[in-house]
Amino acid sequence: MKNILLSTALLTIVGLLSACNNTPETTPEDKTAYVATIDAWHDQRIENLKKEDGWLALSGLFWLEPGENTFGSDPANAIVFPEGKIAAKAGTFILADNQVKIKLDEGADVQLDGKPVQEAIVYSSDTVDAPKLKHGSLTWFVIKRGDKYGVRLLDTESDIRKNFTGIDRYEINPAYKIQAKLEPNTTGRKISISNIVGQVSEEETPGALVFTIDGREHKLDALKEGEELFVIFADKTNGHETYGAGRYLYTDLPDANGNVTIDFNKAYNPPCAFVTYATCPLPPKQNFLQVAIPAGEKAFEANH
Repeated sequence: MKNILLSTALLTIVGLLSACNNTPETTPEDKTAYVATIDAWHDQRIENLKKEDGWLALSGLFWLEPGENTFGSDPANAIVFPEGKIAAKAGTFILADNQVKIKLDEGADVQLDGKPVQEAIVYSSDTVDAPKLKHGSLTWFVIKRGDKYGVRLLDTESDIRKNFTGIDRYEINPAYKIQAKLEPNTTGRKISISNIVGQVSEEETPGALVFTIDGREHKLDALKEGEELFVIFADKTNGHETYGAGRYLYTDLPDANGNVTIDFNKAYNPPCAFVTYATCPLPPKQNFLQVAIPAGEKAFEANH
């Protein structure tokens, strides 16, 4: 009888502790299913990187000057494409009046959205998706960042794309799938987002995600992208085990009560971790977590 009472008391204490921690019981089957969902997400992430128009194909970013910008494989051009992959003198980009026009030299054999082209406007003030120009393994198009116009070049035969075998990541840990609360932005404040080329933009934020790790409260300002929240964050693993300039993750929008699930097992490297020609946004200073987040992707090493 005494042993029964003792066992009952112990079970009661364990139950109270579980309630205080608010940690649901996880069966081995639950964990296996959860790990499978993260693995599937990661597999899709890898496939997207490896696509012909994925980040691993990025091979150049060239900022345009006002007026004429010649391009081709000849080093004398203003914009130099890879040797042997396009004509020495392929054509000219013309930046004027907030639009970009391209004129191709005779025999350049360039296609615009799948059709031969000699001259076309490839970026204007109302452009949403810039048309793609293609020759051989090369694809290029115009981007705008702030008040700067640039030509982004992709190469399906890039070394990093051909040699890529994957990204190291931490062991999947359900403990880093964390419940958060959106603290709404009621003042209309904006957050300053710098990118890796030194530009700064003021972005609207729906608010901050508030959550607890090891009994300590943390906050991350979020951005809204379509039907998701986008978070750019840094933590104590950066520069040691993870990419030095931070990582990214997405969450669903909050529910009616402001609840949001942050799954750090889906934290991933920005494109700049793989290639030097991306214009990655960097974590705002308030999104530097004073704790290590050993979940998600680790730093990428090119020999992988």
